Amino acid sequence: MARQKGIIKLKGTIGDITFYKTKDGHLAREKGGVDASRIASDPAFQRTRENGAEFGRAGKAGKVLRTAMRTLLINSADGRMVSRLTQSMIKVIQADMVSERGLRNVIDGEAELLAGFEFNIRGKLGTSLFAPFVGTIDRASGDIMVDLAPFVPANMIAAASGTTHFKIISAGAEIDFEAETFVVATSETDILAWDSNQTVDINHINSVSPGSTKPLFLALGIEFYQEVNGRMYPLKNGSYNPLALVEVSGL
Repeated sequence: MARQKGIIKLKGTIGDITFYKTKDGHLAREKGGVDASRIASDPAFQRTRENGAEFGRAGKAGKVLRTAMRTLLINSADGRMVSRLTQSMIKVIQADMVSERGLRNVIDGEAELLAGFEFNIRGKLGTSLFAPFVGTIDRASGDIMVDLAPFVPANMIAAASGTTHFKIISAGAEIDFEAETFVVATSETDILAWDSNQTVDINHINSVSPGSTKPLFLALGIEFYQEVNGRMYPLKNGSYNPLALVEVSGL
C-alpha cells in the first residue's frame, strides 16, 4: 500500500495498480493475491477459511449488537467504531474453548470481554463521567439497571467545551447472536443543567426477558447539549457523547 502524492489524485485501476480513497487519504496498491476458488478448496488454505469464517461471524455479531443499541449510537459513535467492535468480537470468539477452530462463536466465547467497550473514542465514558454508578444485571427478573447517587455535574462530569446541559442515557439488551435477534429497553433522564447544583438520585431500569439464557448487556452514556436562546441543541452534533458497555453477562 502506498500513499498518493501530488495535485492530481487517481481513482480506479491502471495496469496492475489500483488507486482508491480512504479515510486515511488517497492510496494505491498492486493487484494480486490468490484465486478465490483456490482459497475455497485448497487444503493449504484451511486456516485461511477458518479465520475467514470466524471473522464473518464476528462481523455479524457486531452488527446485531450495534442494531440493538442503535437508538443510543445515533449520537454516540466514532467513524471507526464498527471495525473496533468487530476486533473485540473476534477476541470473544477466540475465547471459545469448546468449539473447533473455524466454528468458534460468541455464545461459547467470553462475551464479558466486551465490558468496557467504548463506542466513541472521541469522548470516552471513562474520562467523562466520574460520578460513582452501580450497574446491575438481574437475569432472573430481566431487569438491567444503573443507579447514580446525587452528584454535582460540574465536578463529576468532564463536559465538552460549550456544554450547558446534559442527559444520562442507558440501555439494557438481550441478544441472541445465533438467531440475530434482540430485546432492548432504554432509559434517559431529563435534560439537566451542567452546573454546581446537585442532581437527584438517578435510577434506570431497563427490562428484557425474565430468565433469559442469552447474553445481556448494559450500556451507559451521556449526551451533551448547548442552550441557545432558550432552545437545546446537541453539542457539536453529538461528536463527543460518550457511550460504553459497563456490564456484560454472557452466561
